[in-house]
Amino acid sequence: MFLAVYAEASDESITKAFKEAGFRAYTKMHGATGEGQETEPKLGTHFWPGLNNALFLAVPDEEVKRLCDMVKQLKNDYPRAGLRAFTFPLEECV
Repeated sequence: MFLAVYAEASDESITKAFKEAGFRAYTKMHGATGEGQETEPKLGTHFWPGLNNALFLAVPDEEVKRLCDMVKQLKNDYPRAGLRAFTFPLEECV
């Protein structure tokens, strides 16, 4: 599982980049709140405005490196998006 978290204000650019790279299957969570290490907190309040989105992509292991490389490039292209990415094991329950 590949998880990308980023500022909601950057949603169009970030989502477009994943789709253009061929990653069209995802689950998106809108309006996530939190505090990170690279940006100001996004808590959706008057004092800490802004929200995050989170994209979950269930991808084969061999695609993870390509996604990580893509995130590195997106962080350079959109430094204010606060883009962070994580991976963790995934097993589908049928």
